[in-house]
Amino acid sequence: MGGAAEQAILDLLAARTGTICPSDAARVVDPVDWRDRMDEVREAARGLVARGEVEVTQGGEVVDLDTARGPIRIRKVR
Repeated sequence: MGGAAEQAILDLLAARTGTICPSDAARVVDPVDWRDRMDEVREAARGLVARGEVEVTQGGEVVDLDTARGPIRIRKVR
């Protein structure tokens, strides 16, 4: 699972030194209806976290995506 959303996350992180917002990846996948892709991007992030490729953060602290509420950021594993 993930496909285009996973690739968008990885490509954006490869091009940046910090974090990305899930909406950045959603906009890559679907520039017009990106809001409809947010759940897909969160699922892609979940898969990447499970494989140890990325971390999900809030306020700069790593959080569990399953329990996180509100805005999150995605970064490469440090």
